[in-house]
This record gives sequence, structure tokens and C-alpha cells, in this order.
Amino acid sequence: MLKLPILSGKEVIKALSKLGFKHIRTKGSHAILNKQDKEKGKITVPVPLHPELAKGTLKSIMNQAGISLEELLELK
Repeated sequence: MLKLPILSGKEVIKALSKLGFKHIRTKGSHAILNKQDKEKGKITVPVPLHPELAKGTLKSIMNQAGISLEELLELK
């Protein structure tokens, strides 16, 4: 079992951009990313722009985006 890495908000945004997510806007310290999916419809994922994301926050972002830890590590 792989451990969750320590990633910054910018690193997560880069990885999600490779999956087709687009940066829509920034509100405060959160970047809002969006992707249009044929099956699920519109997927919106807020990403905090912190130097280190908490493990629970990273896990929540992965669940919202519908990606696994292995996919995230490949895109990183």
C-alpha cells in the first residue's frame, strides 16, 4: 500500500490539469478547477493553495476528481 505524499496545492493543480481540469477562478486561498465529464457531468474541485496539503484534504480532492493514488503519483 502506498502512502499519501506531501504535496502543495500548486503540485495538485498541475496534476489535475493533465487530466483535463481547467483553472476557473481563485477565491481567497482556494483555486477552483472544473472539468466537463460525459458520465458525471460537471466536476468542480476546490484546491487550497497551501505549501503542504493535509492528508485528509488530499484524499478528498482525489475522491472529488475521481482519481486513485497511483494515478496522482503518475501525473505528479
